[in-house]
Amino acid sequence: MPESSLPAPPRGAAARHFRQRAQFQAVLSSPALVHTAHFALHGIPAASLVGPRGAPLFPGDGAWLGVVVPKRWARRAVTRNTLKRQIYAVEREHPLPTGAWVVRLKRAFPTTEFPSATSAALRRAARLELLQLLGPRLRQRLAAGVDGHRPDTP
Repeated sequence: MPESSLPAPPRGAAARHFRQRAQFQAVLSSPALVHTAHFALHGIPAASLVGPRGAPLFPGDGAWLGVVVPKRWARRAVTRNTLKRQIYAVEREHPLPTGAWVVRLKRAFPTTEFPSATSAALRRAARLELLQLLGPRLRQRLAAGVDGHRPDTP
């Protein structure tokens, strides 16, 4: 699917956030489109799914964003919140195309390298990976066609 057929909202426009378990389940049932060392991005470019009661899961146009930061990979709440803030901030700078997207933490950041739960080094490392995940890697993957190839590897 060419990138031009997936218009992105204007820079600074935030995606709407998931609110229902069914929304997360629908998107996470698809394989990850793009990976980095610590994050994975699952997505459905055209979010026209219907929920259990017949209502659309993702009403309206635009991008929908869900974030999954499991306690298994980020034990401290302050770390989980810091990572979520980084995800939302990067998404505002690099808006996602229309569709439903979930950014999932898939591996812990090593505590030997990042001992503080909310250090500047952790924020910087997470931000660099997220810029790769939501930037060029996603655009390349969508330009190649969502169903065409295996997901990226780091």
